[in-house]
Amino acid sequence: MLRELPDPDHLPALDAEALSRHPGRVLGLADDHPPRILLLYGSLRERSYSRLLTEEAARLLIYMGCEARIYDPSGLPQADHPDAAEHPEVQALRELSLWSEGQVWCSPERHGAVTAVLKNQIDHIPLSLGASRPTQGRTLAVMQVSGGSQSFNAVNTLRLLGRWMRMITIPNQSSVAKAWQEFDDDGRMKPSAYYERVVDVMEELVRFTLLTRAHREALTDRYSERIEQHARAAAAQAGARL
Repeated sequence: MLRELPDPDHLPALDAEALSRHPGRVLGLADDHPPRILLLYGSLRERSYSRLLTEEAARLLIYMGCEARIYDPSGLPQADHPDAAEHPEVQALRELSLWSEGQVWCSPERHGAVTAVLKNQIDHIPLSLGASRPTQGRTLAVMQVSGGSQSFNAVNTLRLLGRWMRMITIPNQSSVAKAWQEFDDDGRMKPSAYYERVVDVMEELVRFTLLTRAHREALTDRYSERIEQHARAAAAQAGARL
């Protein structure tokens, strides 16, 4: 299920001139199409700070010229459910991953790690769907929110997962401490150094996505996969001769 996209017109007070030089304008978006970014968050609470942070990221991405989609995990079954692969929410998530050129993963830190809600979404996305690779070669930005002091356990785990999913995880990241202090009553992030870091991260995600998306095949070409493809082709030819 997709969440309704937030309004990108209202952003916290930022330097307008500095923001106007974001990478979407510097590198150019008109050569092909807007970068397609999928955003995932890791909490089902009514006031979910990982969702609110994700919505702020989506506003920035839309402002920078991207096409953004936020996946709502509330109807997603457990990854090990016997009928999970046929579930419409699982199919929708996989289709969104295939659609994306970059992704944002945002999780609360719970017991020093990412939440089950966020991990469940990633577990539903296989490394391969037939000849397609739903995550391989896509860019990834990681963010986390914490109820207490600043920590990096969740983003470090997300980086590990991104590497396992064969994604290009950007160097920058966002970790928002005491997140309950950083959002107003309307769920909007207050101007702060934390918010400026989110701007930095989204700019870097756009930059890496624009620089790499045209070269995804070259960047993700793998010898072991070419061997597998050759073996399948040889088996198909052998079967056709029978």
